[in-house]
Amino acid sequence: MDPKEVVDHLVALKVMRLTKPALVSPKIVTCDFRDLPGNILNNFLKDDATSVVQMETLAAGQFLLLPQSFGNIYLGETFSCYVCVHNETSQTVQSVSIKADLQTSSQRIPLSTQNQSPVMLDVDETLSDVIHHEVKDLGTHILVCEVTYMSNFNTLASFRKFFKFEVMKPLDVKTKFYNAESDDVFLEAQIQNITSGPITLEQVSLESSQHFSVKSLNDVEDSLSVFGYVTLLQAQESCQYLYRLTPKENTSTEIKLPVAAKNIGKLDIVWRSNLGEKGRLQTSQLQRITPDYGDIRLVYENIPSKVTVDEPFSFKCKIVNASERTLDLILKLRSIQGSSLLWCGISNRKLGPLEPGNVKNIELTALPINTGLHIITGVSLVDLFLKRTYDYDDLASVYVC
Repeated sequence: MDPKEVVDHLVALKVMRLTKPALVSPKIVTCDFRDLPGNILNNFLKDDATSVVQMETLAAGQFLLLPQSFGNIYLGETFSCYVCVHNETSQTVQSVSIKADLQTSSQRIPLSTQNQSPVMLDVDETLSDVIHHEVKDLGTHILVCEVTYMSNFNTLASFRKFFKFEVMKPLDVKTKFYNAESDDVFLEAQIQNITSGPITLEQVSLESSQHFSVKSLNDVEDSLSVFGYVTLLQAQESCQYLYRLTPKENTSTEIKLPVAAKNIGKLDIVWRSNLGEKGRLQTSQLQRITPDYGDIRLVYENIPSKVTVDEPFSFKCKIVNASERTLDLILKLRSIQGSSLLWCGISNRKLGPLEPGNVKNIELTALPINTGLHIITGVSLVDLFLKRTYDYDDLASVYVC
């Protein structure tokens, strides 16, 4: 903007960002008076306004430092600024109005102001407003403020000012999915603080999609978080959250919903800075890779966690037809050399036709002969049409005592 053009205008525009001050500590740099710098560093430390008198070499406290520039802002925070137009002349200025826009790399966002209609400003009178906007895009933002008024020649005059600031990423979120045999999905979310200062995580929740119900596994007794009453993260620190998602009854068979079952939900994170400034971040739709079970899926259910040696125990077995044709299956129970579990029951049992997408439940009984933690092995299914055998030797474990 041309400086001469600013002088010729009847009103002046000032824009100030509204933000909390920062905590600052004295920088302790000292030495012995017999060293080469002498007392230069010590005297400089005594003159530091943030140091404590007679305790200059100790970082005994922190002081509030007002922002020295327009500064940066983090994604999810609310950008606030104070816009002020002042009549600096000795005459009344007519039809004064303010217009503010926020320019990003992809769009121009009009910011609403309370004073939409033009007003008259007397001598030394001020037209001001406070603007709030939740930042939802990363990168460079430019605040464009335009002032319009009636000049001495009864013509509309205007000028603009530009204020640039950067919107940075506050958190780094990494997710991992674990697909259980019971159709449950476990989500591990690692949240890292990548801001320049400490933050507290006020809320971390998972908004599941319509196909799942979610349970948080991050609380202990009395709904207390595993991290305590306050989840404090210093800069670059991280913490992990765990959630269990269970398919709803009408969508429990993943085979019928191969696409929908990929959508898990969104993480909703609310945090506060060290002086209480609030920010909120919501991830995009989280998606997992659904497991490929092939034509036949076999799941063990109701397996006891602990059994007694030399005493038979029973559990259920669910067989799902994941193919697009009717299957004619035979159940085989194989005796594997060195196994600590012996099967009780009939092998080579015909299960009859199984329609696509249907489920057949059977009960199996085994006899443990040795103590310890043992893997259930020796279960096979034979497809009579394709003459293909499917072995299931590592689906579950049982502890024998």
